[in-house]
Amino acid sequence: MVARLVIAAPASGSGKTTVATGLMAALRARGRRVAPFKVGPDYIDPGYHSLAAGRPGRNLDPNLVGEHRVAPLFRHGAAGADIAVIEGVMGLFDGRIETGFGSTAHVAGLLDAPVLLVVDARGQSSSIAALLHGFRSFRPGVRLAGVVLNQVGSDRHEEVLRAACAEVGLPVLGAVRRAGAVAVPSRHLGLVPAAEHGADAVGAVAAMADLVASSVDLDAVVEMAATAPALPGDAWDAAAEVARGPAAVIAVAGGPAFTFGYAEHVELLAAAGAEVAVVDPVRDEKLPPDTAGLVLPGGFPEQHADALSANAPLRAAVADAVRAGLPVHAECGGLLYLASTLDGNPMCGALPVDAEMTPRLTLGYRDAVATVDSCLHPAGARVTGHEFHRTRTRPQHGDPPAWAWRDATGAAVREGFASASVHASYLHTHPAGHPEAVARFLAAARG
Repeated sequence: MVARLVIAAPASGSGKTTVATGLMAALRARGRRVAPFKVGPDYIDPGYHSLAAGRPGRNLDPNLVGEHRVAPLFRHGAAGADIAVIEGVMGLFDGRIETGFGSTAHVAGLLDAPVLLVVDARGQSSSIAALLHGFRSFRPGVRLAGVVLNQVGSDRHEEVLRAACAEVGLPVLGAVRRAGAVAVPSRHLGLVPAAEHGADAVGAVAAMADLVASSVDLDAVVEMAATAPALPGDAWDAAAEVARGPAAVIAVAGGPAFTFGYAEHVELLAAAGAEVAVVDPVRDEKLPPDTAGLVLPGGFPEQHADALSANAPLRAAVADAVRAGLPVHAECGGLLYLASTLDGNPMCGALPVDAEMTPRLTLGYRDAVATVDSCLHPAGARVTGHEFHRTRTRPQHGDPPAWAWRDATGAAVREGFASASVHASYLHTHPAGHPEAVARFLAAARG
């Protein structure tokens, strides 16, 4: 059995990323083998989790993989660990607007894990008791087991807060002072990814670890995590999800511009017989020898547009590969890279589309239907994916588009570009939720 706990908060911005990441690193420094997880579709926090824990940060999202896969994916990611730390998303009960499906509370229930609530205590004292009473009683099935007080102003402030927590019977496992805030650079979609932040990211994680080690009772946290009961069942196994076939070289874009990917994607490709070769479109001027398929994941190509554009040899190689019918799976950032231009910078020109930054954030889950056969999905395939971007393309889609769905008003939306060999879209999907898409992509590559 792996000890486990969920780090949650009443709302975004309460400090749960700092506490969760610092806790992972502080426990690791004590010799614990820590398995890091993030609830929801976030790609950025798991990068910091990976630095903190020394093993891949993984996502647990019932919306993208189905709730029946959450526990198996947890077992897979926690294999060999002593303790798992699961960072929540938004507020504890925030999931899909209509139902709350996929919330931190939902995932905590699926994992039968205790919840440690990080509360930003600025501007309140005894009123925190009412807040905690409400969060503990709102969903009786959620086991709220303790509190970390964040942004505490003084010794007296901490004393009053602790008394209020005791009044509702919730133990305080830590108190973080305002002066101890750790700054991590942010931009239009949240934190700067750890892969881009480089040595500064390592320093930020170390600062989080020091802050948590000095402010949180680590022994009490470990004891809380150990109260999680056994979680029976099998671990997710990539080899059981896809049939192994002949070897094929699959190039996967990486480097600072393409950091949005799920660890299970590469594991599925490898289990199916792919030889995964990472290519950095900022620096590498050629595709790997014998490339049979290309995966262009999401990321921040808009932040590296000059460097991507300057690498004309690789842009030309990708465009030639697309024209030759090489199977290409491009999500969000990958779509931008295949475009003709990105904010006026020449890109690959493999798609007749121009992309640009906008002030508008597009965010949310989409229940989409594939409109045409492609290298990834047959026509009519249904998926739940996630959009998260501040760019737009002109036109918004090709003919036929990759996906169709209905927005919150019921209006039809068409998005993306699809053909027999190319699937390019803003929609992020989780390959563990659709292993048949990985198998279809590899079949096209071998063909």
